[in-house]
Amino acid sequence: MARKKISLREFQESLVQRLTSARAGETSRALLGVQAGRDFWLLDLGDSGEIVPLPPLTGVPLTKTWFCGLANIRGTLYSVVDFSAFQGGEVTPQNADSRLLIVGGRFGINSALLVNRTLGLRNIEQMAPRAAEADSRPWVGEQYADPQGNAWKRLNLRNLLGQPDFLEIGLS
Repeated sequence: MARKKISLREFQESLVQRLTSARAGETSRALLGVQAGRDFWLLDLGDSGEIVPLPPLTGVPLTKTWFCGLANIRGTLYSVVDFSAFQGGEVTPQNADSRLLIVGGRFGINSALLVNRTLGLRNIEQMAPRAAEADSRPWVGEQYADPQGNAWKRLNLRNLLGQPDFLEIGLS
């Protein structure tokens, strides 16, 4: 049986429909899982925007090392932040697994987070709450452990996008 080829647009439309259905059925409490550096993060579907493969980035001189540059996605420019490096972690490799998580549209900011990879929808009801480690980062929310013992952190995008450090990309 031959596999039917689908266009990127058809795939994205299908993904949007599935995400919308997941949002509508909030009883399952599905969250989007991503990996940034060595950390696993959970995002509310309402906060997470589009996920796109890494396009070519245009560098911007005199910016902090965690600012990757600008991405043109269908005619709209997005500032791209390496989420792991922003937090003091390792630099995210820019390869076929890397993804841009467009996060700012809902909040009025054209911003995207560069992450190592997306891990699909995660059912929070299948995870156990963990005692929150002391963390001064205001974008780190509740913490969970999945059945395999991996630690997950809830990402509060509103708090991240409101941080002066996140918004100030220029070198001092």
